[in-house]
Amino acid sequence: MSATTSRLLADAVLALHVAFVAFVVLGLVAILVGGALRWRSVRNPTFRALHLAAIGLVVAEAWAGVPCPLTSLEDSLRAAAGEATYSGAFVAHWLGRLLYWQAPPWVFVTAYTIFGAAVAASWWLVRPRAFRASP
Repeated sequence: MSATTSRLLADAVLALHVAFVAFVVLGLVAILVGGALRWRSVRNPTFRALHLAAIGLVVAEAWAGVPCPLTSLEDSLRAAAGEATYSGAFVAHWLGRLLYWQAPPWVFVTAYTIFGAAVAASWWLVRPRAFRASP
């Protein structure tokens, strides 16, 4: 695989990672605001189950000490492209700065756990509709 292809794939993985984080974080904001404003969409059981599963996966990985597979994939692609940092692409540089923070692992485990607990609590604060049986 060429360096250019690896770099483009790494940027795509980073964009996917940012979208995943946005889904988790903004999803909770939407649930809480939407619950207060009586939006039906935030009670969609499929959305709510996917949202809970997404943060559940992050919390489980953090507690198990498993590195995020998206981060690992992006790092591998950047290494294949000969990049050590986000020095090349503007978008990759700023998305990376938005997403990656330097802190001890326990900080992330604690933050993810608290956020996961908030998402779980949102199931009681803003109850999702029941799943419907398909005809």
